[in-house]
Amino acid sequence: MSAMSQTANSAEKQLPSLKRALSLPLVTFYGLGNILGAGIYVLVGKVVAHAGIFAPVSFLVAALLASLSAFAYAELAARYPLSAGEAVYVQEGLGIRAVSALVGLLIILAGIVSAAAILRGFTGYLQVFFPVHDMAALPVLIMLLGGLAAWGISESVLVAVLITVVEIMGLLLIIAVAAPGLALAQPVATDYSPLLEIATWQGIFMGGFLAFYAFIGFEDMVNVAEEVQQPRRNLPRAILTALAVASLLYFLVALAAVTSVPGELLAAADAPLAFLYEYVTGREPVLITIISMFAVINGALIQIIMASRVCYGMGRKRWLPAVFARVHRVTRTPVIATLSVALLVLIMALWLPLETLAKSTSYFLLVVFSLINLSLWRLKRHGPHPAGVICVPRWVPVTGFFASTLFVAIQLYLDLTA
Repeated sequence: MSAMSQTANSAEKQLPSLKRALSLPLVTFYGLGNILGAGIYVLVGKVVAHAGIFAPVSFLVAALLASLSAFAYAELAARYPLSAGEAVYVQEGLGIRAVSALVGLLIILAGIVSAAAILRGFTGYLQVFFPVHDMAALPVLIMLLGGLAAWGISESVLVAVLITVVEIMGLLLIIAVAAPGLALAQPVATDYSPLLEIATWQGIFMGGFLAFYAFIGFEDMVNVAEEVQQPRRNLPRAILTALAVASLLYFLVALAAVTSVPGELLAAADAPLAFLYEYVTGREPVLITIISMFAVINGALIQIIMASRVCYGMGRKRWLPAVFARVHRVTRTPVIATLSVALLVLIMALWLPLETLAKSTSYFLLVVFSLINLSLWRLKRHGPHPAGVICVPRWVPVTGFFASTLFVAIQLYLDLTA
């Protein structure tokens, strides 16, 4: 090795690295907060519009579909516990640098447009209490979130965890106020006779396709891998635990919804959980609205953290300019990457409509899920399984690949025929 190469390697080793500050509980709550996000607070009514009283079944179908990719992520995260996780997984599995870089960029874009969409939704909630224009509220809000994300991973994730607890309390509140009606419900065999009809299952699966987007978020957990303690052990556990808890909460909330409020009223509500609370209790839904605002803020913060870590990982591999891989010596965070992501979130939030942002996120992530499952299948087919790493059956990534690809095809068909 030349003296110049040795000097370069020595200098690289002296650069500050990311801080491993996330324990198993912290990273689990980080992921749970991202999965819950704002999705369940707005999606229940739309799922009920398709599936009716069988909306809880739609959420179970969506949970099953999400779990296929979640298990693939769990094994890959244990194999390669690195930032820019998806790009690394595809590089290892497919070996095509251009595709790997494209996947990394898609994840960054998905995080940016998702955060922008979430924050556009937040301003709508904010205007319920304060008549503030988007052009005034968004720059201040994004500056605060970007500053928090750059401040430190411990601090920003601790805030995310606290807000996640608030989100869970909001969902438990909905379940609690609906519990008396649920306890009084006495379903009989004839209530389930429509399950024998094809039209009912069409509605269930259409609702399931929609409910699937409420489960997106577990994939972001792998991009803080270099800040997780014992990532080979803790990341798979955190991913699967977060998805399992979210699935249980979603099922119970959907069950509470269909047994407490007429389906047509819930389907027409813009804020279904707030409507449910008001319908059942007769009180103004101020508390649940405030909790919804916290859920929105939490989702945006986690997306900014995630996208900045992918920028960091890709910068370190020289798939993006190396400046994005710089870590601040005091905060131990990729400050330049974080502030760049926050700036792009601001631009997207101010210029693009909410529907465009949400639809773009869905496309980006479904394409990535297809490639991730394909990559794991190739790794399992062509190489030995690493010792001490969770091993999922080979049919899981195969099924996950076809399910994700089908989702993309269905979304394209719906958009082209709309």
